[in-house]
Amino acid sequence: MLGVWLLLWGSVALDGRAETAFLQRAHDSSGHCTYSFTVASPVEGACPEAAAGVPELRAELAALAARLSRLESRERGMGGSGPRGAEPGGARDPQQVASTARLEAAPGGSRASAEQGPSQQVTGVPCCSGRGYRAPDQGIGILEGSGPPEGGRSRQDGEGGWLSPAHAVPDPAAAPRWEPQPLAYQELQSERTEVPVSRLLEETALGRPGKEDSAGCGQLVWVGEPVVFGRADSIAGKYGVWMKDPEPVPPFTRDNTWRVDTVGTEVRQLFQYEEAEQLARGYPAKVHILPRPLESTGAVIYRGGLFFQPRHSRSVARYDLRGETITAEREIPGAGYHGQYPYSWGGYTDIDLAVDETGLWVIYSTEKARGAIVLSKLDPETLEIRRTWETNIRKRGVANSFLICGTLYTVSSYSAPNATVNFAYDTASGTSRALSIPFENRFRYLSMLDYNPAERQLFAWDSFNMVTYPVRLSRA
Repeated sequence: MLGVWLLLWGSVALDGRAETAFLQRAHDSSGHCTYSFTVASPVEGACPEAAAGVPELRAELAALAARLSRLESRERGMGGSGPRGAEPGGARDPQQVASTARLEAAPGGSRASAEQGPSQQVTGVPCCSGRGYRAPDQGIGILEGSGPPEGGRSRQDGEGGWLSPAHAVPDPAAAPRWEPQPLAYQELQSERTEVPVSRLLEETALGRPGKEDSAGCGQLVWVGEPVVFGRADSIAGKYGVWMKDPEPVPPFTRDNTWRVDTVGTEVRQLFQYEEAEQLARGYPAKVHILPRPLESTGAVIYRGGLFFQPRHSRSVARYDLRGETITAEREIPGAGYHGQYPYSWGGYTDIDLAVDETGLWVIYSTEKARGAIVLSKLDPETLEIRRTWETNIRKRGVANSFLICGTLYTVSSYSAPNATVNFAYDTASGTSRALSIPFENRFRYLSMLDYNPAERQLFAWDSFNMVTYPVRLSRA
């Protein structure tokens, strides 16, 4: 059995002679009280009464010796006392011992060992020592505090001990082997570095130029991971659109959620939910039957109305949610429809409506624009076109698009898992620029994507799944 004997101060008997144990006490860099001592003790049993004046220490060491005995018995039961079937009493791999000792931590207790040799040393012992870490084949034991490190995260092991990241054992494949050294002793040290959570969050934001603008308008600089809110339960919901009104009118609120499953030739059902949680459960509070079927996934909810493209037309209509009637309809001059200028995924997405901080928009293309995206600002009451912009972004070349603060953004792919927001067109300056903001298509079929300025999130429909994406804006 391996043992650890701590000598505090005084004379001990070695082969009939009196020898002195030399003790030193100091403070380490973290402010802990540290004891270290060295005694010439070639025979482990030569110091039977060294700790006679410290009963608590003797009891602690006795418990430790029993634990080490159980540890070695368990190792032998798992295939021998050493690694790879080593013979009992042979050299033990320090990486295996360290890994096993980490799992055998005692609750509030200690664990350490010292091999026989010309000298023995214990170094780095806090004033109230607890559990320890064994460095075999070098005659070293390191005892450390038994509680979790202050200010650091830790987890509890299977027997109640605390395993701190600062004391975790490295991967055996990468850890160096301890080879015998021509030194009387070695010292092992460990350090803990605390990293503020704010720093980690800053490092995860990709490509955030300038100062983040938490209120008001700015440029899109980051799109987060998608969060699933609900899932369609029939084939009619493979493609669809779900929405919240950023500027609701009574009796509706921002909690009201709306959904349309768009697979089919007569899409007329608009599902109304009191809140997003009700959407997740799949029980609508009301079902509106639209007077005219809508086409594709380009609809939006805004100021108490559903704005949509009626099927087989180049028109845009407004359905009043309170009166349950169509109150306005207007044709978009020259707009392609029913498969002339869709997004790359298809789905008759020729006319796509959008809402941002500045109002209501329609995204489409014309024969005159030769398939490039055309933007028009609409009056939400009359649907009259206020102004039009022609971009140089080919509509069939992008998977979807949305507007934030008067800037059009497009997504590179509807199915690639690691897509990007790849272009931006600024209506204020009339210029476009290339981007590379990561965008995840988790379910590999993005059929709808809209921005909600009140939620400051992207709402999307990804192969039966209704998801949101958090975004960050930044001033230039």
